[in-house]
Parts: sequence; structure tokens; C-alpha cells
Amino acid sequence: MKNRKYLKLNSKELSEKLTPIQYKVTQESATERPFENEYWDNKKDGIYVDICSGEPLFTSKDKFDSGCGWPSFTKPLDNNLIEEKKDLTYNMGRTEVRSKLGDSHLGHVFNDGPREKGGLRYCINSASLRFIPVEKLEEEGYGEYLDIFS
Repeated sequence: MKNRKYLKLNSKELSEKLTPIQYKVTQESATERPFENEYWDNKKDGIYVDICSGEPLFTSKDKFDSGCGWPSFTKPLDNNLIEEKKDLTYNMGRTEVRSKLGDSHLGHVFNDGPREKGGLRYCINSASLRFIPVEKLEEEGYGEYLDIFS
């Protein structure tokens, strides 16, 4: 998917746009604290987009309470807009999740999600996301996703 509105900003632009924790998470692959982040318990309908590029990443329809303290999703909104990479940091074998065009660190994906929904748990940092409520999708340029909530 090639869409100019989802381009990555340069380092200077990102440092001016993002809060320190948003920058550390998305650009330096940091992790925010569990249960002390913006969206871990958000129950509103809408989509979650990359805070850096605006790429649509996840929907509230696929969000679930995993008890881990971060937003958890069973699948991405569009598999073509994320990348998964091996992550061997901290002597752990994990799979990192990044946005495709923005190249933002989002979090990790694990195989302990709800079995009836595919068994995956995308454990994502709130600091890497911007939430757009369903009533603002059209206004924010994401009207094509309204049918998800019909």
C-alpha cells in the first residue's frame, strides 16, 4: 500500500512532535510501564494508528483485556502495514512488531492470545499509538474504516 499521507517524519520532526516517552518507544524500541499508559484500558470504539506516520494499525474490535497492562489485540487491521522481526534482546526470543512505513517500534506479538481468535496477542505500547474514536474517523481521514463498526 503506497499512500503519501503515511510517510515517516525525520528525527528532528519526530522529536518536535512526540513526547519523550513516545520518542523513546517508537524510535529507540523502549517499553512504557504497564498499567500506566493511555490505552491499556480504553474500551471506546475506534482505530489505533501509528503516532508517527498515521498508518492504521489496530481496531477496538480486535482489542481484548489480556491482563498485561498494555493494549492487546488479536490481529492488525492490515497485515501489510506491520512488520514482524526477531528480537533477541534481554536474552529472550520474541517477535517485535513495527509499523511498515513509519518503521515505529510498536511492541511484540506472542502466541498466548485467545485461541478462538487465532491465538495471537499483539502487546502494543500506548506511546506508539494515537486513538481515533469511531465518531471522528471521517473527520480525521479514516472514513473507509467506518464499516467495521456498522
